[in-house]
Amino acid sequence: MRLGIDLGGTKIETIALDDSGTECYRRRIDSPQHDYAATLSAITQLVADAEAELRTTTTIGIGIPGTISPATGLVKNANSTWLIGKPLQDDLQQYLQREVRIANDANCFTVSEATDGAAAGAHVVFGVIIGTGTGGGICVNGRPLIGTNAISGEWGHNPLPWPQENELPGESCYCGLHGCIETFLSGPAMARDHLRHTAQRLSAKQIVALAEQHNDAALHTLARYQDRLARGLASIINVLDPDVIVLGGGLSNIAPLYENVPRLWLPYVFSDHITTRLVAPMHGDASGVRGAAWLWPLPD
Repeated sequence: MRLGIDLGGTKIETIALDDSGTECYRRRIDSPQHDYAATLSAITQLVADAEAELRTTTTIGIGIPGTISPATGLVKNANSTWLIGKPLQDDLQQYLQREVRIANDANCFTVSEATDGAAAGAHVVFGVIIGTGTGGGICVNGRPLIGTNAISGEWGHNPLPWPQENELPGESCYCGLHGCIETFLSGPAMARDHLRHTAQRLSAKQIVALAEQHNDAALHTLARYQDRLARGLASIINVLDPDVIVLGGGLSNIAPLYENVPRLWLPYVFSDHITTRLVAPMHGDASGVRGAAWLWPLPD
């Protein structure tokens, strides 16, 4: 039995999967924000509760909104800031007295969809998170590709490719640079773009709803967004050449993306023919926690 834990900024979700991928257990609690010791205790208790109900000892995989630095063994790049600089993996292994596998939450999403989701059976999968932020993960033959610096798939902090004059130099990003893909393709970025062109302060969800009602201003905002997403993903195809790209996060629910973006990326991909598929996630919001469980894959 595989136990997956999604350690988010506002909630901690736990799921147990059997070898067929069938969900056998699920529980969600609020995250003890800004309290590292309480976070360790909460995860330890969640594991104990799950194993008591399941009446078995499980493997444990955890998805976090950051990553473990190979250089230090400490958490880095986490928007749950109370985890940064902490030996989370070492501490949990001591608390739980077994190996614990930890991966970035975007990698977990990608593993889930590559294992038994929308990209099942694909050789190389790129998973995209477009929501509050913009992230990504890479999965090869069902295994996450972490990279020597543990930043594999972090496309959100590359510059937007083939920028237009009105896109330069780009907005400042929290990483300290300007013009990052995240400043163009996150939900807040769509809202800022709409505000800039219309003086209307709307959320991305409201903009998409208006576009569905054929509102001209919202349709123009969505068109700009789709063009930028196509350019961003074309650069991924040119470098990684994945079989499948799976979209996740709140903006993955925009239905026109799946038809329009592959058409729009054609001029930017360095190939005479493109077979890369752009697909919606099969497991939706559950993909992250499922992927954490699948960090312990089936034996080869």
